[in-house]
Amino acid sequence: MGIGKLLGEVVGAVAAEKAVEAVNPDAGFLAKTVAAVAGFEGVKKVTEKLQENSDEKADDSADAATDSNS
Repeated sequence: MGIGKLLGEVVGAVAAEKAVEAVNPDAGFLAKTVAAVAGFEGVKKVTEKLQENSDEKADDSADAATDSNS
């Protein structure tokens, strides 16, 4: 795991926790914890989807290059 990935996940967790606090200043520990976990997992899922999309575009580019060389 790279430091950038870990940093992104932590930022997602903190942002989600702060969002809950902004919506409900009296939010309890459990609500803030659930938001932090959701933010952490959300960043992981978004990163995975972006990586899949990037890989697909790279594959398509490689296929196009192969087709044009044939």
